[in-house]
Amino acid sequence: MTTTTTPAASTNLRPLEMFGIDNLLDEDERDIAATVRRFVDTRLRPNLAEWFEKGELPGRELAKEFGDLGLLGMHLQGYGCAGTNAVSYGLACMELEAGDSGLRSFVSVQGSLSMFSIHRWGSEEQKQEWLPRLASGDAIGCFGLTEADFGSNPGGMRTTARRDGSDWILSGTKMWITNGNLADVATVWAQTDEGIRGFVVPTDTPGFSANVIHKKLSLRASVTSELVLDNVRLPASAQLPEAVGLRGPLSCLNEARFGIVFGALGAARDSLEAAIDYAGVREVFDRPLSSYQLTQEKLADMTLELGKGMLLALQLGRLKDTSGVTPDQISLGKLNNVREALAIARESRTIMGASGITLEYSPLRHANNLESVLTYEGTSEMHMLSIGRALTGQSAFR
Repeated sequence: MTTTTTPAASTNLRPLEMFGIDNLLDEDERDIAATVRRFVDTRLRPNLAEWFEKGELPGRELAKEFGDLGLLGMHLQGYGCAGTNAVSYGLACMELEAGDSGLRSFVSVQGSLSMFSIHRWGSEEQKQEWLPRLASGDAIGCFGLTEADFGSNPGGMRTTARRDGSDWILSGTKMWITNGNLADVATVWAQTDEGIRGFVVPTDTPGFSANVIHKKLSLRASVTSELVLDNVRLPASAQLPEAVGLRGPLSCLNEARFGIVFGALGAARDSLEAAIDYAGVREVFDRPLSSYQLTQEKLADMTLELGKGMLLALQLGRLKDTSGVTPDQISLGKLNNVREALAIARESRTIMGASGITLEYSPLRHANNLESVLTYEGTSEMHMLSIGRALTGQSAFR
């Protein structure tokens, strides 16, 4: 006799619960993630749709709140920084980007670009002057590397720094600079007779100006600017003494890319959870949308990619905290996780139908933002070429 049984209904699991991710984290890491998630959910999420629609972010106000939470430069040691491990920093980035990529971008640029450039390559005087203020949020920093015609090829930058007695004179423009109009200090990279060098530039220096970039369709809850340096005169002490050539700025980019490896997964997780919740209450032909096989196939596929991306991020984080992680390994993480996060956000929107195009729901907002994340800190094409070079020993960049 054959007996047919119907599987018992199970308690709904959140996507990452299926992978037992919390079991791979220590108590401090779980606490940090939970703290940032609560802050995003209670303080930031209620305002995100409005900030995105208006194209604004109250950066000065948020900088202090991020500083009070210890998020700014949290993975750096000393000078008022929290000194957490890399995984904790990654988890914080994930929770911030679960709110909006603009939030993670703010913290990432402040900590992994502006502060890291000074912490790693600066003089002790520069560190003492700027890092405590940047860590507390009393000052805001930005990072001037990209130019309108030189993104993937920063070595071709046209911004110059020439000596004039003991001073330096900087001239040029930088483009797509997060926090540019908010910043009190900018790390600016320029061509010199000694190669590419970095400079710590207070933004109230005569000749320095920043212009807000408007009419963006992506990263709207973020301040993006053009920096203009019109014969900006700086003392010799403004130069980052330890950074010579592209090694300096590229090391900073690797720090920021690491945060993106985790951060993009936050946007993906939030999109997927929003789709699951929507499908559970939306009825189609008198049944919940979540009860249809095609919907469950979409949810299952997205959960697989989210979980695999999370395991990759954690592996890179553990390597960074122990034996070290290489730029090529970070390229693996950014390429995969941003690409899959964008696909998840788009697919999540399809489950919501027409409702998904409104700011009432997060997936399309995340998808718009992830179009920028896919491009900045190295395009997908550049990361593919980095991986290809590591595998073959042949450079295909030219």
